[in-house]
Amino acid sequence: MDEQFWDERYLTRDQLWSGEPNGVLVTEVAGLPPGRALDVGCGEGGDAYWLASRGWRVTATDISKVALRRAEAAGGPGAPEVTWLHADLAVTPPDPGAYDLVSAQYFPLPRQPGHAALHGLLAAVAPGGTLLVAFHDLSEVHHDHQPDVDPADFYQPAEIAGLLDDTWEVLVNETRPRARPAPPGTGHTRDTVLRARRIR
Repeated sequence: MDEQFWDERYLTRDQLWSGEPNGVLVTEVAGLPPGRALDVGCGEGGDAYWLASRGWRVTATDISKVALRRAEAAGGPGAPEVTWLHADLAVTPPDPGAYDLVSAQYFPLPRQPGHAALHGLLAAVAPGGTLLVAFHDLSEVHHDHQPDVDPADFYQPAEIAGLLDDTWEVLVNETRPRARPAPPGTGHTRDTVLRARRIR
């Protein structure tokens, strides 16, 4: 699932995602005071614009240049400002301690020996900041349409929770019904969600 994979996937449709913010993000972040946010795997920008419209200073990253071009174009005149960043976070970690919110909604972060990429993502959360990770319930995930991609090769929220040390407080670690309908044809009805606060 490299840059070419995602560019080609975006090019199969004029718009791959709904443009609306993810339900987990809206539910978990609505009550947080705005600060600096990192939107990991931002796609076409729905989450980034929602955060920015609520006062967050947003850096939105994606491995796909096609997705980033679409996201930037989707804003239009008067859209809230977002910093768009082309990056592969499995290779290049974000700035450490820089963000009050790191949000990874359905972001496929591949497992690595020593968890280097994951530790880089965790390190980006500032003390007092929030990590929010959501993924599909694996029991509902079928990869027949992408036989070379196994969802089990990527970190799941509960697994990330188990890797957090005593500098973190886990606030939410659960599987629950989706807050919003899944994309047509996917059949996803449940999300696995991790929300954790960095204590120090």
